[in-house]
Amino acid sequence: MKKAIFPGSFDPITLGHVDIINRALPLFSEIIIAVGVNTDKTYLFSLEDRINFIKKHYANEPKIKVETYSGLTIDFCKKLNIHFILRGLRNPADFEFEKAIAQTNRKLSTVETVFLLTSADTSFISSSIVRDVLKNGGDISCLVPESVSKKL
Repeated sequence: MKKAIFPGSFDPITLGHVDIINRALPLFSEIIIAVGVNTDKTYLFSLEDRINFIKKHYANEPKIKVETYSGLTIDFCKKLNIHFILRGLRNPADFEFEKAIAQTNRKLSTVETVFLLTSADTSFISSSIVRDVLKNGGDISCLVPESVSKKL
């Protein structure tokens, strides 16, 4: 069984995240969406909300699990005996940032990072853009799954 972790803060989960997860489903027997907890970061949505958004969206997908973690992603991988980290790439800046993390993770462990390029129709979406649109009273329904937009 090939399992992967898809780590992130998911504040909130976006259609860009959904695109990567859905396209990775045929590649792995299980994908654990790992919602990171960072006490130094201020979130717009509570941890419970972020988890519920994901669980509601993937309620009918048995290959998806949702977990929370803090600390290094590779330590979480080791704890669960998982050898793959799934990441999405939107642009060259993402690639440079993610490449450095992936190379560090590979130096510190045997965990491999699998990159998928985002689809053209979701490549502009980020959680920070969604939060900004939301804070300014905009409609985010075309940027997030229904599990998020219905709550708001």
